[in-house]
Amino acid sequence: MARTLPRPSKTVDLHAEAFLNNLDTYESDELLAESLEYMREMLDAAIYWNYTEIRFIHGKGKGMLRQAVYEELAYYKRNGAIANYHPAYHNDDIVVVHIGL
Repeated sequence: MARTLPRPSKTVDLHAEAFLNNLDTYESDELLAESLEYMREMLDAAIYWNYTEIRFIHGKGKGMLRQAVYEELAYYKRNGAIANYHPAYHNDDIVVVHIGL
């Protein structure tokens, strides 16, 4: 039986409180790692489902999540998994990822 990934939302909130329980049991670096892992899962699922675009909410904060997200997206782009990414025109707390050309 073939494995299928669940279809992700078109806009994904990467703030840990959006997808984790018991936040007080995590250190800040663990929360960042969980957010990046969640982003990878959602991006991989979007690629699997042939989305042309997905949006990730990284917020403002100290910018650590934003920087980590952009570094991860640069890796995906270098490897040809995504076409491009940029801040949303109406809100720079969101990154828009173009999957197909």
